[in-house]
Amino acid sequence: MIAPADMVLFAVVVREGNFTRAAQQLGLTKQTVSERIGNLEGKLGVRLLERTTRRLRLTDAGAAYAERCAEIAARIEEANREVQRLQAEPVGLLRISTPVLFGRRYLAPVISGFMTRYPQVRVEVVLADRRVNLVEEGFDLAIRVGPLDDSSLRVHKLGGGAVYYVASPGFLKRHGMPTFGALRQSRCLGMRPVETWELGGKQEKLEPWLVVNDLEMLCEAAVAGVGIARLPALVCQQPVRERRLELLFGRKPAMTQDVSAVFPSRRHLPPKVRLFIEALAPLTEPLARVV
Repeated sequence: MIAPADMVLFAVVVREGNFTRAAQQLGLTKQTVSERIGNLEGKLGVRLLERTTRRLRLTDAGAAYAERCAEIAARIEEANREVQRLQAEPVGLLRISTPVLFGRRYLAPVISGFMTRYPQVRVEVVLADRRVNLVEEGFDLAIRVGPLDDSSLRVHKLGGGAVYYVASPGFLKRHGMPTFGALRQSRCLGMRPVETWELGGKQEKLEPWLVVNDLEMLCEAAVAGVGIARLPALVCQQPVRERRLELLFGRKPAMTQDVSAVFPSRRHLPPKVRLFIEALAPLTEPLARVV
């Protein structure tokens, strides 16, 4: 088997006209170049070069072979330049997974600006509240809210999303302003049959009266006066500002959830992923608080 590297070496020797300059171009010793050319001739069973003290002369077989080797060397160089270009500018398909609500509220303008700036990138967005397997499902990037459970992924923290306890003015008028310690006996709304709510280091385990697996519907139920809800700022921000919901237990957030971009661990991060993460940076500003 003839190694392509030896064919490229032969092409360089022919181009430079002697072993010394070829060795300098390739970062090798003159002796190494000479030995590898000799081994190449031995494997081919053909003499490629006539050697004199002053110059090298191609044999007829060597001239034909040099032409082919030069073509291969040019293609290898072209391939190297192409892969370096791919690492220098964003191209190709970018597949993104994001929670449904986050994607609906915030991603469209970011993606529009990104694709305008980098027209060689195609984007596919999958809205899913489940945690996709990035590697198995072929995603380049996912946005996740809350704690992370996969240490094999690289994480870029975008910011923190504030979470508040809220209720409608009508609900509070009927039931009064609750204390945190009395939440277990209050009409609470949640996303799971059993939840643990926290405030200032204290915890209350409770069973919500209404369980809904969609934050927007949960917010609508709270606005309608069904009960007390625990909602992120991106959901309850507008109703609070419009006085359709009131903050409970003070104006400070009850807790903050990390908002992160996660992506498979790679030695060299593709430009399309790196630049899209940079485009996401302003997104978490409206998540910080409702007032």
